[in-house]
Amino acid sequence: MRNIKLTGAFATITALALGLTACGTASDPSSSKGGSGKADASAPLVVAASPTPHADILTFVKDNLAEKAGLKLEVKEFTDYVLPNTATQSGQVDANYFQHKPYLDDFNKKNKTTIVPVVNVHLEPLGLYSKKLKSLKDLKAGQTVAVPNDTTNGGRALKLLADTGVITLKDGVGANGKLSDIKDKKGLEFKELEAATVPRALNDVDAAVINGNYAIEAKLSPAKDALALEKAEGNPYANFLAVRKGDEKDARVQKLAELLNSPEVKKYIEDTYKDGSIVSAFGAVK
Repeated sequence: MRNIKLTGAFATITALALGLTACGTASDPSSSKGGSGKADASAPLVVAASPTPHADILTFVKDNLAEKAGLKLEVKEFTDYVLPNTATQSGQVDANYFQHKPYLDDFNKKNKTTIVPVVNVHLEPLGLYSKKLKSLKDLKAGQTVAVPNDTTNGGRALKLLADTGVITLKDGVGANGKLSDIKDKKGLEFKELEAATVPRALNDVDAAVINGNYAIEAKLSPAKDALALEKAEGNPYANFLAVRKGDEKDARVQKLAELLNSPEVKKYIEDTYKDGSIVSAFGAVK
């Protein structure tokens, strides 16, 4: 069971309600809360988010912009990539902010959920890190590389390794490749781990591909510490605000979407992540 960072009664209720969902017994969408686009405009909008940078950005909005916009905002921090979506689907939270489109598409397909993106907010370049190596050329046959084990981030990691010449993928393999799609491992061994745990494995492997938010939490600077870094330009992995289908018209969601795409948030991202580890990606999701 994955960990979740919550407090008080909410933690107890959520752990009981969502523990079953995460284990594969998702509730019937038609019986869940939400999905109507209608909600009490005066009620707090509860948003599930990864701690960094998602919750940080939301907290900035809450502390500096929300009150003036007439929005009551509550931020609930989740430390995995499953429960924010199941919580949104079941109505335990109103929205989430932690994922990119390829991951959401795969999640909806596998879990029969109906989560939809609302608006792009930022990009987190994926990077290859090491505590033992100083450059890519030091990565040799016989060494071990850790990669995320979920479909989209795992494929994204392999694409980064292929783009930088660390491995060769079979012809036609895109961003959803699997270890079995590697044509030439160049003698490397691969260890698949849950994305959130990859940074903790750095001391046990020779190198690891780490998601941007988890790299930041581990005090790694993508721009300075990465042996290889995903390019931000043209990157399809923008992180966005998402809701259960039908809730896009919720006035509170629309207010938050506007605030997340405001000049103030853009400046906050630029000032807070000066090394380019997080970049704004404003615009509607296609």
